[in-house]
Amino acid sequence: MFLSTFRSNAMLNKRILSFMLFTFVVYLTIGLPLAVLPGFVHNTLGFNSVLAGLVISVQYFSTLISRPHAGRYADLLGPKRVVIFGLICCAMSGIFYAAAFFLTDWPLASLLLLCLARVFLGVGESFGSTGTTLWGIGAVGVKHTARVISWNGVATYGAMAVGAPLGVMLNHAFGLMGVAVLIVVAAAIAAVLACLKAAISVTAGKRIAFKAVVGRIWLYGLGLGFGTIGFGVIATFITLYYADKGWSGAAFTLTLFSLGFVGARLVFGNMINRFGGLRVSLVSFVFEIAGLLMIWQGHDPLSVQLGAFLTGSGFSLVFPALGVEAVKQVPPQNQGTALGLYSAFLDLGLGITGPVAGLIISHLGTPSIYLAAAFMVVVAWLLTLKLWMQTGTKKPAE
Repeated sequence: MFLSTFRSNAMLNKRILSFMLFTFVVYLTIGLPLAVLPGFVHNTLGFNSVLAGLVISVQYFSTLISRPHAGRYADLLGPKRVVIFGLICCAMSGIFYAAAFFLTDWPLASLLLLCLARVFLGVGESFGSTGTTLWGIGAVGVKHTARVISWNGVATYGAMAVGAPLGVMLNHAFGLMGVAVLIVVAAAIAAVLACLKAAISVTAGKRIAFKAVVGRIWLYGLGLGFGTIGFGVIATFITLYYADKGWSGAAFTLTLFSLGFVGARLVFGNMINRFGGLRVSLVSFVFEIAGLLMIWQGHDPLSVQLGAFLTGSGFSLVFPALGVEAVKQVPPQNQGTALGLYSAFLDLGLGITGPVAGLIISHLGTPSIYLAAAFMVVVAWLLTLKLWMQTGTKKPAE
């Protein structure tokens, strides 16, 4: 019995991972230039650090704006076409990076090409990632939604972890051109593989209005958005926190956060099917809050590192847990739209974290942002509690 279950799970995971390859490539193209572009804009083109940061932010806003459309087109045209389009956009970003490299003698033209590349990359992220998730769910069945979303997250953060240092290595050896070439090659190969993979049929039936989808899932998205702030303040400001304290080891703290995130998804991902997404979210938020409070009160690197690990572990299951419940609120023919809208709240949470946290730091100091983030996660917990009380304690479908 055990061996049979093990083999069944292994086959299911193998099938899901065959789709997650596309998510991995999408986020590899995001991770590769992430640590390279600020230096290129500031040191090579000669612009200030504000513009260097703006070039990075262009992608986030592009993703935020295009994410709901990615889900809608996946409902209408099928996720396969959406994924292929997303991968082509990622490849186009590499082409524009290469053009910007060739035009370094014309800094303004090079900067505009970089911004255009970031716009394409943002669209590529929203279409590629959202489409892959829906493609995987359609291939293995709605009952495995939580598992598909969980593996999608593992592929996302795994690709970012690989992409950033690899991009730095390529930049040292070949400049931005080396990064651009790998982006184009990886995205092109993935697009060809996607073309060869079997499509799934588009769900027929009357679709509810876009406004109605927003009305059904916005509270779930808001919970995700508030919960995402804990991740945002660690990813963006933990190095500044360590610098203020005069400590070393910020990079290791980020590694521990990632280990907690990936580990929780691999070990506890099945809890969503067993206990329901809302219950899992309530528990997850408690761990995230505890971790953020430990960082806020951190008196030594060890306590901060443990806090980062707890925060990563807690935040890990929030996206798939609330996502499963959000998708349930709409008919099958609107699930792509719902997932795209829901995911946009994550983009929004990350987008506002930077400037708001920066304002708090300027008045109250760096540690204060972790207390503020913990408070925001408490708000997310209260929203989730409200949703849980509204829906009752119904046993999740087997």
